[in-house]
Amino acid sequence: PSRAAEDPALLKDMTSVIALLGLPCGQVVSVEKKGENDHVATCKDGNRYRVVLNAAGRVVATKQ
Repeated sequence: PSRAAEDPALLKDMTSVIALLGLPCGQVVSVEKKGENDHVATCKDGNRYRVVLNAAGRVVATKQ
């Protein structure tokens, strides 16, 4: 696991991003960095989302 998973600011940011996208989550409890601007966030409710910056510069999340 990457150290990013333990960063409280990153967990809060991912929680906010997922909420702003209107996806069910509650609270992000862990984040796994896959690459530059590419993360997999695991939510308290069990949902997992891949959060990436797309070619247009927009943040998108897809359910895993």
